[in-house]
Amino acid sequence: MKLFQSFKNLLKMLPIQKERTALFRDIVVGPYYQRDTFQDPYHANFSFFRQEVNKLEKYRILELGARNGNVKASFTGYEEYIGFDIHPGEGVDVVGDGHCLSKYFPEERFDAVMSVSVFEHLAMPWKVILELNRVMKTGGLLFIATHPTWPSHATPWDFWRYSKEAFKVLLNSSTGFEIIKNDEGLPCSILPFGHEKAMQQLHKQPANLGVSVVARKCAPYDKHLAWDVDITKILNSTYPVRDRATLTQR
Repeated sequence: MKLFQSFKNLLKMLPIQKERTALFRDIVVGPYYQRDTFQDPYHANFSFFRQEVNKLEKYRILELGARNGNVKASFTGYEEYIGFDIHPGEGVDVVGDGHCLSKYFPEERFDAVMSVSVFEHLAMPWKVILELNRVMKTGGLLFIATHPTWPSHATPWDFWRYSKEAFKVLLNSSTGFEIIKNDEGLPCSILPFGHEKAMQQLHKQPANLGVSVVARKCAPYDKHLAWDVDITKILNSTYPVRDRATLTQR
């Protein structure tokens, strides 16, 4: 009910009744609004990852961005489950910076790694991919979920948005990965507040709030790849200490 009232208030901002009617028809009664997101590819990829990991015996799994997370219960039969986060909190076993994972864990440590709503907050995600390769076993599975479109949050540490094409650049033979599944989902509409020509039909264009990828480590990364930059030399801030529950619920 609150969502509907908010939308009515938005319609009042449009000066022409014809525009209001068209927008209401396209958004509220359109197929995207009525879609069941529980069957969405974004969620389906996590289900696939969970099923494949749970087939393993006595595996070691790492969760990046584990503070106040809610996915640990999805996994069974593991020998070790480590929650990693830049700040201490519930569900966090190791506190540290994902840009230098190999400082905290030995090489070839984990059979599986997952990250939900974290990659948009990584200042140098390409460096984290190389670090993940170092701490993962060859054949290990990786799951990443993040956003192609999402309002700014956890500022000032909100850096990136990703299409599924972005992961073809991050996860490939040079970085030592092969992609198994890669999909955008959680469809939405973008409602611009303005009448510039380029924005007039924007709400009719497809957009997605989520993207998720499952990949397998197939080899060590190409040693020509390097990014030996200390993040403290670039930024004088840290990820804000706040409750991540509203950002990580899936």
